[in-house]
Formats: sequence, C-alpha cells, structure tokens
Amino acid sequence: MKVKHILSAFLGFALLLSSCESLDYTRPDQLSNTTFWKTELHAKQAAVGLYQAMMQPWCFGLEFAFDMCTDLADGTNPFADISRGTSFASTSGAVQNHWQYLYELVHRSNTVIRNVSTMDIDQTKIDPIIGEAKFLRAMAYFRMLNCWGGVPYYDETCIIEEEFATVTSPRSSAEDIRKYIIDDLTDAIAKLPISWETGDYGRATKGAAYALRGKVYLFNKEWTKAVSDFEEIVYNKTNDYGYELHPNYENLFRLYNGARSKEMIFAIQSIDGNVAGYALNIVGYFGNKATMRLIASNCIVPSTKLVDLYEKPNGQKFDWDEVFPGFNNGTSQFRRKCLAVAINDASTEIISTLDCDVEKVTAAYNDRDPRLCWNVITPFSHYLGTDAGSNPRDKQFVIVDPTKGGAPMEAQSFIRNSEGWNSYFWRKWIPEGNMDGYWGEYNRTPYEFPLIRLGDVILMLAEAYNELGETDKAIAEVNKIRARVRMPELNSGPAWMAVGSKDETTQRIRDERARELAGEGQRYWDLRRWGLLESTVKNATDILGDLMYERVYQPRHEIWPIPFVEMERNPNLTQNEDW
Repeated sequence: MKVKHILSAFLGFALLLSSCESLDYTRPDQLSNTTFWKTELHAKQAAVGLYQAMMQPWCFGLEFAFDMCTDLADGTNPFADISRGTSFASTSGAVQNHWQYLYELVHRSNTVIRNVSTMDIDQTKIDPIIGEAKFLRAMAYFRMLNCWGGVPYYDETCIIEEEFATVTSPRSSAEDIRKYIIDDLTDAIAKLPISWETGDYGRATKGAAYALRGKVYLFNKEWTKAVSDFEEIVYNKTNDYGYELHPNYENLFRLYNGARSKEMIFAIQSIDGNVAGYALNIVGYFGNKATMRLIASNCIVPSTKLVDLYEKPNGQKFDWDEVFPGFNNGTSQFRRKCLAVAINDASTEIISTLDCDVEKVTAAYNDRDPRLCWNVITPFSHYLGTDAGSNPRDKQFVIVDPTKGGAPMEAQSFIRNSEGWNSYFWRKWIPEGNMDGYWGEYNRTPYEFPLIRLGDVILMLAEAYNELGETDKAIAEVNKIRARVRMPELNSGPAWMAVGSKDETTQRIRDERARELAGEGQRYWDLRRWGLLESTVKNATDILGDLMYERVYQPRHEIWPIPFVEMERNPNLTQNEDW
C-alpha cells in the first residue's frame, strides 16, 4: 500500500456524513436505510469514515499541541488559555471545541454500531467494524474522563439526528464512564483483528485495544491489570502482534508516502503528495519562519526544561554551570555574553562571535543524548528550510545580540523567531526542504502521527512494574528505550547510572518519558495523573532567562470546567467544583 491507505477510502463517504466542522445535528443528512447500510462495502465505508472525525483538529488532531500546557514546551496557540492559566475558563474555546468534537466522534461511532450490527451481511464482516467503532468511542470517552471526570453518556441507542434537541442527560459518574470504556475495549479486543489487509493499514487493531485498555487501567492505578494488557502486546502472550521498536528514532517521526513502522500501534494517517492533502497541521504550530514558504510561525517551541533534561552521552545529568560557571543563576546579559553573536543585515554569515565560543556552545548541545538534536533545533545547528518559491536552503539558528548587529531573517541564511523570543525550535515533525517535491500542502505535516506507539507502551509497562515493586523488570523496560538511542542503560556500572529504590526508578521513568515522547502530547496527561501539574507550572523563560510570559496555577486547573454553552443547552449538567 502506498499513499492511498485508509484515508483515501473515506473521502467520498465523509461527504455523506457531513462536515465535522459544522457539527449541525439538525441537518437533513441521515443516510437512508433504503440506499445505504446494505452491503459489506457500505459497512466498511461507514467504519473508515469514523477516522475522519477522529483526526479533526479539535478531536485528536491537535494532540501534539498539549505539550505547550506542560514544562516541555511554551507557546501562544492553540491552548494558551489552559497553558497560561490566566484566562482558563468554561468559555475557553479549546474547552468547548474539544467537548464538541469528542462527542461528534461518539455519535458517529454510535451510528455505525447501531446500523452495522443489524445489517444483513456476514457476521465476520460485522464484528471487526463494531470493534473499531467501540474502540474509537472508548478513546473519545477516555479523553473526556481525563478532561472533565464524569460526563453524559450516550450509547448506540441514542439517535442523535432525531434527539439532538432533547438530549439532556445528566453526568454519569467517573466510575461509570470508566466502566463503559473498559467494556467497549474488552468487546473491541474480542472483535478486532490482529492486523488488517495492506489497503486498510491504519485501522484500529486488537493490539491497539489492549494498549488503550492498559492505559485506562494505568491511569486508574490498577497496576496488575495494566501489566497484563501491556505484556500481552509487548511479549506476544497469546498472539504475535508483530510490534517492534523502530531501529531509528529520528526516522520514526518522518514516515510518509506509504512508509511504515512496526512501532506504530495506532496512528493518525496522512496524505499529501502535492494534492489536496489530509494531514495534521503540525508545521503551522511547530514550524519556524524558515519552514516551507514562511507559513509556519513557531506557535509552540521546546522549553529550556526539556533541552536541559537530555543527558550527556555517558548518562550523567547535563549542567550549564559546567560549561559556563555561573550560567544557571546568571543574568540575561551574562548568558547573552556566553551565547550571542552579531550578524550583518545584508550578510548570510555571522560577522562577529563577540565573546561567544561557538564550538563550545555547539558541543554543549551535540555531546548529549542524540534525541536532543533529533527533536530540537539548537543554537548554531543547521536546518534545511526553504525560500519563497520552495527552493531548499540551508538555515542556521543563532542567538543575536541586537545591540551589535542586525536581526536574523529567514530571507538570509538564518532562522527567525516570529515571537521575538530567544527560544529553541522543534526539529521533530518538521519536514526538511521540500521533500523532493512530495510536500504540497505546506501547512500540513505529511507524517504518520502516533496516538499509541510501542515506546510509550514499554514505558507505561515499566511504570506499572515499578508500582508493583518489580523494580528490576521496570529497569529492563526502560533500558530498551535507552538502548535504541545508544544511551547507557540503568545499573550498567557507573555510579550515576545506579538505580535502587522504587522512588529513584519512578523519577527515571518520568524523565525518560519526557525525553522520549517530547512533541507527542503525552506529558500533560502524565503530569496530571502523577499529581505534578502544580509543581511544574513555572513562568515561561527563554534560553537567556528572559521572561516570555507568565503562567498561573490554581487547584481547579486539575480538571477542566464543563463548557458554559453546554450548561446552557443542558439544564441537567452540573459544573465541576470551583468553576
């Protein structure tokens, strides 16, 4: 299967199901039982159409952006209200949109379950599709559970096209919602195949359902059940699922045009190919001003906390004071003296390094865990961007002393920060050059984006082992992740690699998740379930220590408010505490 994998199958059907953007449930778009829901092809089209709703930006298509709500990234959009905490409210657009689009996925799943289950076709064709719909419904409700706690529950008995004006169910308890999720995933496990035919690559599988159910158990601290589900697919307990860690970490996030990895358990598929593509807009948020045709604007940038988490090649913690004594507590003027250069407005080269030792700074970033430079564009490193007209051109990231020369411009050979910050830039997910002409939708990232991948599951398994007191097993799992990038394994000899207690292992796992999963949106949900959100909310500062913007934490931020407009629509809804 090449570019036309699962996405190409739903394009026509998506029009029948209407546009997810409108969310207008009073529309007369019901699929007629006299013309649809008749054949195996109809059932498949209905199932595959669910993925179009799932990948919408305000459903799961902005998953990567949740990192800006954590200590791993800073940004201006799309979750500024939640990230900064200053205007986080029941009227926040992100809060309302996420609720609405998640329910869109729920109701579409319900429509498929209700209609396909009664179709006069072979049961072996019905079961996998019901499994897909229940998997996606469970995924939507699991996100709602993590955002709001208990929410109104609607199953396939709710015909939304008929009942939209009267759907006023009260909130079910969080415990009940979790039970519904587990029930759906258990049924999905029974019904879904281990794999699909080549042309259906990307559809939910039995392994994906096990992984998601294990995650639900993990979040609820049901460690033994989580271990059982994770072990099933990591160690192929009852089936050969075929999952493997991708041999090249960097390449894992550049899979396009039919390229695949055995690490991907469930991922959002993308199509570009110089046509009207269907792909996530990661470039628009993560890209920089040197990215294709100047469209990107670094709305989200890696934090200094993330960069400093990456260890030295021998596994020791990195410390700026060892590079420049006094750096950690130094003023921005002192840091600028260590890191800044001067350039000429008309030049494509650095004209003065001032007091900056470029080689020393470059080594401070390059001589680290290789994931740092694969995930982040660091000072004095290069990035193959483009000029207007899609011509690939080498760009360099420099920190400039504005009093000693001009400002960097992408029209020259430099990367410019559109916010005026001296921040890092993302390399992960950002295409290089024009991808030999393949990349046509320039505000899209034509890469497969994982919602569940084996590296994440292995680290969750390590966490569950550790919580059960099986520290040796936990360390063995973490070492799989470290070995992939040739970083020293825990307990491999040096004193700084020694790990003995459960608490020490916990911290190692949490740090490894940050380094491994940066830019994938997992950190926000991790911090909340670990009870660490408050301790990680700090003002956003750049590489020089200058304030970019303030962050505020309140205890009520641990759970989202029910959207104000939903409270108006449904008088039976109750608001979360303190909102």
